[in-house]
Amino acid sequence: MIIANNITKSFGSLQVLKGVNLQVKPSEIVSIMGASGAGKTTLLQILGTLETPDSGSVVIDGVDVGSLRKNELSHFRNKKIGFVFQFHQLLPEFSALENVMIPALIGGASFSKAEKSARELLTYLDLTNRVEHKPSQLSGGEKQRVAVARALVNRPAVILADEPSGSLDSKNKEDLNRLFFDLRKNFNQTLLIVTHDKELASIADRMINIKDGVIEQND
Repeated sequence: MIIANNITKSFGSLQVLKGVNLQVKPSEIVSIMGASGAGKTTLLQILGTLETPDSGSVVIDGVDVGSLRKNELSHFRNKKIGFVFQFHQLLPEFSALENVMIPALIGGASFSKAEKSARELLTYLDLTNRVEHKPSQLSGGEKQRVAVARALVNRPAVILADEPSGSLDSKNKEDLNRLFFDLRKNFNQTLLIVTHDKELASIADRMINIKDGVIEQND
């Protein structure tokens, strides 16, 4: 599902990634660990097509993303990749339902289809009674589940998560960790998760450790 070959990336004189090679199978859950500054988030942003590598190639679901033009890349990202961030990044002026609908509407879905998909996902995530609530009215765990629904609304091939449980308490963190495996079971999702949560990293199918811009360990 994901093939990264010899990925390098520098910011000024600082080389953050120094030739990263990575393959992730369909429906695999892979965790990425490493100290701050090791290059984890930069790698995730490159795999998510938010950053461009200095060299190397990224293939997602059989498509070499480096060969896509700007508009094609935006469309590919919208359809094929879902993102879950540490601080949910929900738009405060919109309801939970509207936040989840936005990627579908951007992707060209009709309003009725986007609303139907969003409601189904929010129901699946036990948020039926919160669909009209704005982010300020939701708990931390609820906000993150809305963010997961938003990532899923276009049924992407890959979910990329950057410290998704970093801002949650232990109960919500446990619930979110379990949710990732439910997503794989029910939606055949492929998940790549940057985390400092050793519990989540240990129960993933595979744990990758990045140190000084290279993959040090691949269990």
